[in-house]
Amino acid sequence: MTRDSAGVQAGELAGALRHRVDLAARQRLTPRLVEGDPTLWPMPAEAEGRLGWLKLPSSMAGEAPGLRDFADEVARDGVQDVVVLGMGGSSLAPEVFESLLGGNEGRPRLTVLDSTHPVVVSAHLEAFPPETSLYVVASKSGTTLETDSLFRSFWEAAGEEGGSRFIAITDPGTPLAELARTCGFRRLFLAPEDVGGRFSALSPFGLVPAALIGADLEPLMEGAAGVLDAPESAVELGLLMGEAVLAGRDKITLVADASLAPFVAWLEQLLAESTGKSGTGVVPVSGESSDVPLGSDRLFVGLTLDDSGDAAVRLRALSAAGHPVAETRWSGPEAVGAEMMRWELATAAAAAVINVQAFDQPDVDLAKRLAREAMSGSGGAEADDPTIVDAGDAEALQAAIGQWLAGASAGDYIALQAFLPAVPEIQATVDSLRADLAATGLPTTLGYGPRFLHSTGQLHKGGRKGVFCLQLVDGSGGELGVPGSGYTYRQLIDAQALGDARALARKGRRVLRVSLDG
Repeated sequence: MTRDSAGVQAGELAGALRHRVDLAARQRLTPRLVEGDPTLWPMPAEAEGRLGWLKLPSSMAGEAPGLRDFADEVARDGVQDVVVLGMGGSSLAPEVFESLLGGNEGRPRLTVLDSTHPVVVSAHLEAFPPETSLYVVASKSGTTLETDSLFRSFWEAAGEEGGSRFIAITDPGTPLAELARTCGFRRLFLAPEDVGGRFSALSPFGLVPAALIGADLEPLMEGAAGVLDAPESAVELGLLMGEAVLAGRDKITLVADASLAPFVAWLEQLLAESTGKSGTGVVPVSGESSDVPLGSDRLFVGLTLDDSGDAAVRLRALSAAGHPVAETRWSGPEAVGAEMMRWELATAAAAAVINVQAFDQPDVDLAKRLAREAMSGSGGAEADDPTIVDAGDAEALQAAIGQWLAGASAGDYIALQAFLPAVPEIQATVDSLRADLAATGLPTTLGYGPRFLHSTGQLHKGGRKGVFCLQLVDGSGGELGVPGSGYTYRQLIDAQALGDARALARKGRRVLRVSLDG
């Protein structure tokens, strides 16, 4: 689909797609999208100040030499590790760039810290000392609680190194911008205010970390500009996804070659948070086993490098079995800039088809507010709080799962939400549990908290009601405090888990909480 429509085998969606393409042509959807027409979506005032991402390939091209000079300076100073302290749109793109474009000789490694689990925070504080590290504090609003907490910990650890070990990326006029000036950060990078977080990969939020690891920025911008110059296939992908949602095939199942898999986490946020609202939306599904039962609620989209890779082979088998399939063919990892723009255009087009505002996130603040109440104790225990079941009590767990899944039907899905460290032994446990749950015939998704709250969390609360949320928690990590805050990381992540469980319950979602302690 990167060149023409040959990458689409739409199956039963073929007729609807032809009709939608014709309708889009009459509506001039493609040129209006590229020109940034906010009336393509409901509540156009919400979109009007959020379309700056369409200008980034040209506006950021002139910034590339300065970013490269700064990266050279950092490398000469002997920095071995860049640690991004950020959430969602501030962290996912840097992670993609490190995975696909990192490992350059003489350049630092990049690590993203987007967890408040005390075990994870402690490990990063130990692994990345200030003597050899540069900390990137990234937050569009400049008020993100997780980012502020992590900054406090690393600032205390930096001691006399102080501001020379920190840079900030934020919007103009935010508290973080003021903090960077007050504390003498090494650099402050200001991002365009008219670019939302999940569309900010090609803004300073993505490009500053990319420059620091030695990625060549010009091809990223050129690739993105090329897609804007010829946007038809990107928009057609969005029209296909939109028609799939309208037809009940809202589980957009992402099949990627192994080397492109890091792109998927970024893509999940873009799709879920942009479209998952008003009781509808794209449900991105990734990381499932290839042998799970497949219902009639799926569209399969492949990210492939050539015809011989595992993803391409699986897509051909799925198409032969009658499933609708689309394929995006990458020329190589260096095509990531073009693919980011392709998917941003496609996502915006899909939102227009299903008539949702692509650039807001109306259900995210509810979980944040309830987490703050849980932190302060002002909300107290609530009578309808989802109870926590001990995973070690097999009989109680079996009964709880049966009750939780009662009434599930075709078209529903399961969201595993793990407020746990993403370490290999826990990942193995979660993967095993996910495989067991796939036997229900329902698609399964997986997100680690609090990371997913800034990614797919909007979808689970604002999308279709048929979602069954399994929240996994623990109590490990001791009492690592957040300096100068009066609370610990354990209190913070517990409050975030409880706040989200309450938000889901208030939105009518089925929630089961399970403790893996012991």
